[in-house]
Amino acid sequence: MKTKSTKSAKPARPKAQPPTGAKVAKQAKSDSIILRLYVAGQTPRSILALANLKKICEEHLAGRYKIQVIDLLEDPKLARGDQILAIPTLVRELPVPVRKIIGDLSNTERVLIGLDLLPRK
Repeated sequence: MKTKSTKSAKPARPKAQPPTGAKVAKQAKSDSIILRLYVAGQTPRSILALANLKKICEEHLAGRYKIQVIDLLEDPKLARGDQILAIPTLVRELPVPVRKIIGDLSNTERVLIGLDLLPRK
């Protein structure tokens, strides 16, 4: 008589998700700006967006920002958390309210207004 072997079920791995507001808030200083840049690989447009973002941050937010780059080619499910529909997209997680900017971030004034760092005209 043969006995049936049963394999023990492996515990399900939690799905990767971008940090939520509470998790990000714990990591950030109270005056820090938390930015998340969603890209899809190393395309010229994604590279340009990151370079423009770094330049803007160094000029206007020196030492008060944190950038997280999320490559959706590695894990496309991460786009759901911030409801990303186009790339590259910049999401300002903190301070609240959350703000989004789509594009290569080449228009510095538009980015600063979008991040609520300059008053709207």
